[in-house]
Amino acid sequence: MNGPSRVTLAMTGASGAQYGLRLLDCLIQEDREVHFLISKAAQLVMATETDVILPTKPQAMQAFLSEYTGAAPGQIRCYGKEDWMSPVASGSGAPAAMVVVPCSTGTLSAIATGACNNLIERAADVTLKERRQLILVPREAPYSSIHLENMLKLSNLGAVIVPASPGFYHQPQTIDDLVDFVVARILNLLDIPQDMLPRWGEHHQGVDD
Repeated sequence: MNGPSRVTLAMTGASGAQYGLRLLDCLIQEDREVHFLISKAAQLVMATETDVILPTKPQAMQAFLSEYTGAAPGQIRCYGKEDWMSPVASGSGAPAAMVVVPCSTGTLSAIATGACNNLIERAADVTLKERRQLILVPREAPYSSIHLENMLKLSNLGAVIVPASPGFYHQPQTIDDLVDFVVARILNLLDIPQDMLPRWGEHHQGVDD
């Protein structure tokens, strides 16, 4: 199996709930165990941008997402924002990779300063301190100098910053195509197979001078 067998997926209150939901679905289809975290702001954004209304209690949320994605029993594990006994709160139990998608600039700031005021921030802090893979997908426009400084700081600490900026060279026809572009890039970074977007040059035939 390429890539991590377990992934922490966190969704925070930036626009782009579709990215997080699509990534969750892809991880489940690739038989990965997903430790799922979501902020209250992200739940509000999700209800605004999609037709998905998540239950607020972790157990009910877990059951809902398992049915929504067709996950096997136990494949998705949901935790509350102060569940400090969860595996993601400790380096001895956390998965080898974490993705925050979408990542609000508030969450970006909290991770950059090591705030650890909730489980999402703590899980990201654990990922950084253990030198594991942390992928952050901010969605904001324009970026302020504060946002850019926080991204630079996190990049220097080993995090990978993937702005939710879909490309157009694959000639997207639908919004789903644009979402898949960003999600495919995340999966490539995780080294998890995906067939949504060919890697650059894969189908290049070559042209004579």
